[in-house]
Amino acid sequence: MELLRYALVSFLAILSFVNADEELYSDKYDYIDPYEIVNNDRLRDQYYNCFMDTGPCVTPDAAFFKVNFPEAVVTKCKKCTDRQKDNFEKIAIWYDENRPDEWTALIKKFIEDAKKMNVANDN
Repeated sequence: MELLRYALVSFLAILSFVNADEELYSDKYDYIDPYEIVNNDRLRDQYYNCFMDTGPCVTPDAAFFKVNFPEAVVTKCKKCTDRQKDNFEKIAIWYDENRPDEWTALIKKFIEDAKKMNVANDN
């Protein structure tokens, strides 16, 4: 687990040098505090179920993140704002320390979703 955290932190540090001209995801939801979500069982479960397609996306921000997270994972957050990178790191560390199996399942799903989106875009 420590290796995963180290790799993620290193990866995010490298991403801070992304070209400023790159099109970024909307910063509309950058104000959201990820700790308010991960530390609240009800909210955390709502977001997780939304992302895993086992429940509805209750809030507009959850739907936004669900659409963009798969690409963000695969592209190493290339289009993320600095705040999104920071928030993603906070979420990754929290899940790595508290619910690593859920985090692994979520990342696997995001990678599969991204592959499906690429296949759809290629056809």
